[in-house]
Amino acid sequence: MESAEIFCNHTDAWDWVYTMQPAYMSIICFLGVIGNSFVLCVFCLQKRRSSVADIYLSNLAAADLLMVSCLPFWVATIIDKFHWRFGELMCQLINIVIGMNYYCSVLFLTLVSLDRYLALTRPLSQGRERRAFWARGICFSIWVAGVLLSFPAILFRSVQFFPHLGIDACYVAYPHEGWRLRYNMTVSIVGFLIPVPIVSYCSYHITKVLRSSQKMKKGSRGSVERKAAYLVLVVLAVFVLSWLPYQILIFLDTLDHYGIISGCTWAYVLDIGNQLATYFGYSNSSLNPFLYVIVGKHFKQRAREVFRLLLCRRKQQWRKSGHSNANLNSTKQTESTKI
Repeated sequence: MESAEIFCNHTDAWDWVYTMQPAYMSIICFLGVIGNSFVLCVFCLQKRRSSVADIYLSNLAAADLLMVSCLPFWVATIIDKFHWRFGELMCQLINIVIGMNYYCSVLFLTLVSLDRYLALTRPLSQGRERRAFWARGICFSIWVAGVLLSFPAILFRSVQFFPHLGIDACYVAYPHEGWRLRYNMTVSIVGFLIPVPIVSYCSYHITKVLRSSQKMKKGSRGSVERKAAYLVLVVLAVFVLSWLPYQILIFLDTLDHYGIISGCTWAYVLDIGNQLATYFGYSNSSLNPFLYVIVGKHFKQRAREVFRLLLCRRKQQWRKSGHSNANLNSTKQTESTKI
């Protein structure tokens, strides 16, 4: 069995993974750190109070920033042909953060779509602050849920030595195959089967309102809501497209668990496909900030306001420093005249 696994795994495609994946992941990491840091700065430094959608999107940016910050560890590991050099504790922590990102992202996006649906179909002018308060509490609950759903990374992740490969790998060792099936079911149900119908329902009604409501096109309030809704629709669409290949691989892996598909060819497809689909999904974390800038006209306006605010503060500091230097020079001159 071991020789068969070695035969299946030693393919030209794995050589491609070792050469191309680190460069691809490095680009994701670089763009993701810069982009999500920029988004968080805009949301945190803006003058106006954060809306419910702002709270959800800023938490989404925080989850994406955490995830892309963990990718350099896997870049170094893949370059070293999956030899893990960072210890067992980091093996668990890095993977619990990465696993948590998927659950948190899909749940935050589901909440964003629900908020836009309610804002467009059932607009309420009262209780906005109260809704923002509850939104922060819901976000905290989602972070806790993300940690709990990723807890198998602590229970079953460990660094193990593989003699036939000669490496110490950060590996998931389930006590029995039922845990593998449980993981697949959790990812599919929590990360796809429950949120996607909700998001689809909200997106359909959001699109319907945007097309039919003439009143919204005329009002300034409606214009703001419409711009926010367009941004949400694009972000949701990109998220589904980014993670759909991974969901397909999870489904195929479940079929492999039940023996419906088997053999070296399928083992090869699942191993390589899992690598490609996983990191293609991770690219979503670096795309979101650019979607805010390209599609989110309202976000661009806020970004300009934040930059103006920072420039004004910088000018005030320069004026104060210049004024203090001028006073210092004048006092020196008066003292020299007295002498």
